[in-house]
Amino acid sequence: MYKLEITHREDYSFSVNSGAGEFLIDAKKKGAGPLDILLAGLASCIGVYVRKYSEGAKLDLKNFKVNIEAELTKDSPLRFQEIKVCLDLKGSQMDERRKNAILDFIKNCPAHNTLKNNPSVEFKIC
Repeated sequence: MYKLEITHREDYSFSVNSGAGEFLIDAKKKGAGPLDILLAGLASCIGVYVRKYSEGAKLDLKNFKVNIEAELTKDSPLRFQEIKVCLDLKGSQMDERRKNAILDFIKNCPAHNTLKNNPSVEFKIC
């Protein structure tokens, strides 16, 4: 089970405590905003899966990057209409079969599966 506590600090600034660490979200762009954090969660989850794949396949993938960009809709309800992920494997020499395999593998990331499968979200006053 994942549990986070988000505490309002001031203005549009929130402190996030995951139990394992704490960080700041600021919707006024004094720090990473909520949608930045959502995309960062997806990108870092994909990064974990790149590492898992490279270890299992005994590939030497170091210092790779996961680049992510997203476009918000112009209509209501406001949401991401498209998210693009690009893996920069730093010149790693892989054949097409291996490239396709790693792209298929990273789609198993739980953050990707969550976004893809439209989970229910329950709201209540505690």
